[in-house]
Amino acid sequence: MTAGRVVAGRYELSTLIGQGGMGQVWTAYDKRLDRRVAVKLLRPDKVAGQEADELRRRFVRECRVTAQVDHPGLVTVHDAGSEGEELFLVMQYVDGSDLGDHLAEHDPYPWQWAVAVAAQLCAVLSAVHAVPIVHRDLKPRNVMVRQDGTVTVLDLGVASVMDADTTRLTHTGTPIGSPAYMAPEQAMGGAVGPYTDLYALGVLMHELLSGDVPFSGSTALGVLHRHLYEPPVPVRRIRPEVPEGLESLVLRLLAKDPQHRPDSAQEVYEHLALLLPARGTPTGSPLDPTRPFLRPHAPWPDRARTPAPRPAPATPPAPARDKADVASAVDEVKRLLGEGRITQAVDILGSILPAAAEQHGEHSPVVRTLRKQYAATLLDDGQYRRALPELRRLADERAAEAGQADPQSLRYRYEAAQCLEQLGEPAAALTEYRALLAYYENQYVAAGDPQLALDVRRRIGHLLLALGDRAAAHDTLVRLLHDVERVQGPGHPLAVEVRRTLQWLGQVRG
Repeated sequence: MTAGRVVAGRYELSTLIGQGGMGQVWTAYDKRLDRRVAVKLLRPDKVAGQEADELRRRFVRECRVTAQVDHPGLVTVHDAGSEGEELFLVMQYVDGSDLGDHLAEHDPYPWQWAVAVAAQLCAVLSAVHAVPIVHRDLKPRNVMVRQDGTVTVLDLGVASVMDADTTRLTHTGTPIGSPAYMAPEQAMGGAVGPYTDLYALGVLMHELLSGDVPFSGSTALGVLHRHLYEPPVPVRRIRPEVPEGLESLVLRLLAKDPQHRPDSAQEVYEHLALLLPARGTPTGSPLDPTRPFLRPHAPWPDRARTPAPRPAPATPPAPARDKADVASAVDEVKRLLGEGRITQAVDILGSILPAAAEQHGEHSPVVRTLRKQYAATLLDDGQYRRALPELRRLADERAAEAGQADPQSLRYRYEAAQCLEQLGEPAAALTEYRALLAYYENQYVAAGDPQLALDVRRRIGHLLLALGDRAAAHDTLVRLLHDVERVQGPGHPLAVEVRRTLQWLGQVRG
């Protein structure tokens, strides 16, 4: 690959600025809009354990979900797609220094700077987790400090695509990602959630304050073992000038059990806010992360004044949808879904449901069909917070008509449990999956489904890992492996996956 290549007929590659096992990052020139951008090129065939077509599908979906997050601390996604054997992601070009280089250039890193960086990251994570999205790969190389001191987070959603749903391990038994920043539940193949990003934030803060990550080693297995079983060294033993409250916060973020970590990025921010500098005059140092707090919304330093853009003419509001026009709206939804424009389809479905209920009745077949489509589309669009109440409503209504063991009602509950899992509520998801398992394993009940029972058991094992109960997870997965091998054979993909996770878990325990 060389400079001058044009991607998607529009983005001319200029300078290679980053390279790894799965792809490259280039500065590029957007020929259509005459601006500099960053282009990440990924090779699906470099990702172990995933089919290339499936990865492409997940890549486009993750980019679409990522584009829904609007926050100044998150890099803007301009475009995404595939060309030949590669996936490409076009992003805003960020002028600054990545946090790893910033740390290396300022040793020791002022603890006030560490607080300012972490506070800005909490603001980003709060917005991201509300979608919900889990970053999964928060580390200094994915954080940029801009010229005005503001922090920008990169690679949101990309790590989710590179990470298999069910395991963090490649065929060699090595974790995919950055072991030094990886939460125990993530590395062990457990369910991830906002608590996973908070652990990575704790690792990052420990590194900024002490100069090194809390757990290091010559092998990924050795690093993981330390994450699981060794307590981190309190940063005040290395730098006594660090406030006690800051040290305590870092130790809470690095708790082995996710339930012992802070509840949210918002809670972490509230603790950090007490340590942020008061408004005043910046030090004058370039790339000072405290500057946004010292002089909020102040102009960038050393930038010439430019005239304010002229305001665009106001756009008249779109006319309200005719309540009687349900049929044409349904046709429009079908067209949009056929073109892959899922977000627009979701908006139209949500807007026509009240009109359809008024016109046909809340419990009419038309409204029921629209609600099913609405819930399914929300789920496909990754809008789990909005999908959850819709799925619960559908499950309850169906159960009231056909009984608690009705297969369709149980399917809605299964999808609701998936939403809970994605929303970072592992305990609630675990409770729901366990309740469902009794139905799926009962061959005398219409809902009995051996294949779905195996998947639910797999999810239970991963949630137990996420909750830190490795003994119960081990027992669950051992029994699952025995049954999969008996029914499907030892070469079945699920058997191979579970065997790898158990092997990794056994190595770590040993």
